[in-house]
Amino acid sequence: MEVSDASLVCYQAAGGVVMDGDRVLVLYRPNRGEVRLPKGHVELGEAAHAAALREVSEESGYADLEIVADLGTQTVEFDWDGRHYIRDEHYFLMRLGSEQRLERDHYDERQFIPDWVVWAEAVALLTFEAERGWVRRAADVGRVANPTHRVGLPTRPTKGE
Repeated sequence: MEVSDASLVCYQAAGGVVMDGDRVLVLYRPNRGEVRLPKGHVELGEAAHAAALREVSEESGYADLEIVADLGTQTVEFDWDGRHYIRDEHYFLMRLGSEQRLERDHYDERQFIPDWVVWAEAVALLTFEAERGWVRRAADVGRVANPTHRVGLPTRPTKGE
């Protein structure tokens, strides 16, 4: 649900950390000079997981996505264009099922350039700390969900290593 007045905007968003083996999907936003994770508004009556799948598909063009785990929610606040925003974000760890693509609308095509990078590079490239935190969390969850496959960021050595 979105609530706004002349100076305050509150809304819910959902998105994903999409993995494909040792790679993570990031979106370049050339008009803003940003590197972001895919996410967007949750529509009225829409479940967060459905919004996340829809938004990731719309922004990236990838159609075959599977939710692996719920990464949780957080609230972020920021000022932009003379307004104060309060956004509740819900992220999911997703897996790319195949390279099947959707035709994207011209707006999304111009605004979002998808790229696959290794996990550590994703953390280094992302513009905002909140999104770097989602990638770190996704790497931890991915290691637990799939312990036989190398997922995510390097782990810290334990004593004696």
